[in-house]
Amino acid sequence: MLEFRESPRNVTLPAIQLEQPVGKFFICSIPALALYEICKFDIRKMSQSEGIDEFLGIQREVNPKRLSEIKHYITTQDATFPTAAIIAVDERCCAFAPLAADPRMGVITLSNYLDKDDANNDILYRDIAKVLDGQHRIKAFENGCAQTFELNVAIFVGADIATQAEIFSTVNLAQTKVNKSLVYDLFSMAKTRSPEKSAHEITVLLDRRHDSPFHQLIKRLGVATSGRIGETLSQATVVRGILSHITKDVLVDREIGKRQREWAFKSGDEYRFIFRYSFVKGEDDKIFLNILNYFKAVKDKWPKSWADRGTGNILVRTNGYLAFMRFMRPAVLSYDVRPNLVPKEHFEALMSKIDLPDGSFTTDNYPPGTSGETRLYRDLLDKSGLPE
Repeated sequence: MLEFRESPRNVTLPAIQLEQPVGKFFICSIPALALYEICKFDIRKMSQSEGIDEFLGIQREVNPKRLSEIKHYITTQDATFPTAAIIAVDERCCAFAPLAADPRMGVITLSNYLDKDDANNDILYRDIAKVLDGQHRIKAFENGCAQTFELNVAIFVGADIATQAEIFSTVNLAQTKVNKSLVYDLFSMAKTRSPEKSAHEITVLLDRRHDSPFHQLIKRLGVATSGRIGETLSQATVVRGILSHITKDVLVDREIGKRQREWAFKSGDEYRFIFRYSFVKGEDDKIFLNILNYFKAVKDKWPKSWADRGTGNILVRTNGYLAFMRFMRPAVLSYDVRPNLVPKEHFEALMSKIDLPDGSFTTDNYPPGTSGETRLYRDLLDKSGLPE
């Protein structure tokens, strides 16, 4: 019987050879689609072998939500992946031709491997590379979008599975991740409006204003501010709560701002996103004042809990803040579906109906995590008599 086998295929790339403690590897520029075509996504899974759990592969499961976000991101005008994706390649699939002038520089050719004696040993073109880091950004190009997008890639040749796993662990565990609060703070440098920029500026004002319940309670970059005592909320947490009332998709709205287009305000948005209308109209001051009035009423209703910085009190910590931010939607809608400004008196009257004792916002009643946040939110709804 005639055996059909893959034809020889290769991709040739300019390369620089680097040497670090882990060993030698190559840095290359490669078209995103070409990289996707040669990559095998070795997803981490478990199997049973003689009663012992063995881990096979070193990659995590692909996150569909994250993949979808990146697929959208690469279509935006400012899309960039300046850091390298990392792949491992069998030495049989790689050839490096150095330049005479500088042997660290040259051309690398990645090819499928066709065993002349046994087709079972073939390495197909689509299996040349194993992804060690960057699987989501590489897989985002699977539908052939962004034809001219080039990626920076680090190529380890002939690394065994132990070395591959070590590289993966180092990149994903040992290196310091970027603080989300710092990321939000950097939006203040943006020249165009976006939900993140607006939420950041509102958060900074809530922290700075002396009449704000949040005065000097917010860790601006996610870490304690020098000279302050009792900061209980990260900037990222406060921003996240505000964003939940402005937008469904921060990336889409950010891109609209960069392209200087008009944000949409669709029918029904006034019920889902109570600050959307003010954001679209460029009235961020009204968003700030509504939040200010709302949390002033909260502070006045439960002054002891608001002043308590103990670890067991959650009112001015993540769970308490996010629960009250969720409750703000029905609270605002009980006044008007598209308010310019809800007076503090309305919020005060609403809080007066909620018979939660001052001092009851504890981890015993509302445990850490989303379960405690949801329990408090439900209590606020039930005791206020407001619909969700």
